[in-house]
Amino acid sequence: MIPRYARPEMTAIWSPETKYRIWFEIEAHAADRMAELGVIPKEAARVIWDKGREAAFDPERIDEIEREVKHDVIAFLTHLAEHVGEEARFVHQGMTSSDVLDTCLSVQLTRASDLLLAGVDRVLAALKKRALEHKNDVCVGRSHGIHAEPTTFGLKLATFYTEFQRGRKRLEAAREEIAVCAISGAVGTFANVDPSVEAHVAKKLGLAVEPVSTQVIPRDRHAAFFAALGVVASSIERLAVEIRHLQRSEVLEAEEYFAKGQKGSSAMPHKRNPILTENLTGLARLVRMCVTPAMENVALWHERDISHSSVERGIGPDATVHLDFALHRLAGVVENLAVYPARMKKNLDSLGGLVFSQRVLLALTQAGVSREDSYAWVQRNAMPAWRGEGHFLDNLKADKDVTGKLSSDALEALFDLGWHTKHVDTIFARVFDGD
Repeated sequence: MIPRYARPEMTAIWSPETKYRIWFEIEAHAADRMAELGVIPKEAARVIWDKGREAAFDPERIDEIEREVKHDVIAFLTHLAEHVGEEARFVHQGMTSSDVLDTCLSVQLTRASDLLLAGVDRVLAALKKRALEHKNDVCVGRSHGIHAEPTTFGLKLATFYTEFQRGRKRLEAAREEIAVCAISGAVGTFANVDPSVEAHVAKKLGLAVEPVSTQVIPRDRHAAFFAALGVVASSIERLAVEIRHLQRSEVLEAEEYFAKGQKGSSAMPHKRNPILTENLTGLARLVRMCVTPAMENVALWHERDISHSSVERGIGPDATVHLDFALHRLAGVVENLAVYPARMKKNLDSLGGLVFSQRVLLALTQAGVSREDSYAWVQRNAMPAWRGEGHFLDNLKADKDVTGKLSSDALEALFDLGWHTKHVDTIFARVFDGD
């Protein structure tokens, strides 16, 4: 994690202090149920809670112990015993390290999911507000980066709104899938720990029970989780790239907010660069970078190995911290985006009416001309306009083949922006009604 691209709310989830506190809670909740079952003395469970709750677990001390024992969970349990005293012998009865590690990771990923969902909600709110604001601001649509037909800036934003809605559903599903607890002991058979202990810990931590663990929680769950994060990151990049293109000097239909006193270039004082959306593109790459290792973690040896462990120590914090930061940065970009409808209109008109070529093509076919001839007639009048030689409508009016089928008034009627925006209300109703 790089502090530059991190919010404290998310990084706190991955701090050593948080991790060890969760480890303790897992062990203490397990001890409570074991006491109820008569496996350990009830007084021992009370002491574990009382002394452990007051303890300030010291990551440096745990690291010191681990350097000797070469085992992180044993190092923690040894440090816990330093606080709890004699009753510490009743901690971790019948449990294995993965019970603690995997359940803790589930808690961390679940908490991270809640922050990510809040970030998506902020993006959705910003997109909805700006989409409604610019619902009827006409701009040129582009395919292959080339002028196509008219659309509206509101519709552009509405497409991103629905995309992030889908992303939110995937995150919700990923949260549900990862929110599982496994306290099943060595190779997952519950030989030395009663299944009710797992159920008790799961309930206390707000998790579901893993139906069948093999000492570890199956990693297809984690793969699905990180894949969902990767898709959301790709949606962030798609919107970021759109804004970057619209901010290009020769387009300039929208741009990131440029604050008073902000500087865009160390060499060229005139520059206003899309640095935030460029940053978002980079952050999206970092999140997606975590997806393939998560997929590769699925195939562990037999009941377990720890080839996944080093991977998850990295991708758990990295993917969630970067995505959390990116979501809030994106929301800020959309909230403060400068939009220039006048420039949109200027760009729309810059090719001399060529954006209406399909309407002319269809009108000719409906007037009895074959599609092949209609296409040829329209194209031969469009290409000069493309080169800046006259206006497309004037060229059409001077073409005897065209005017033999369509009158001047009929041609002029085809150059109507309203034709292209007449269903905007219908689309917006689909997207936002009842939302």
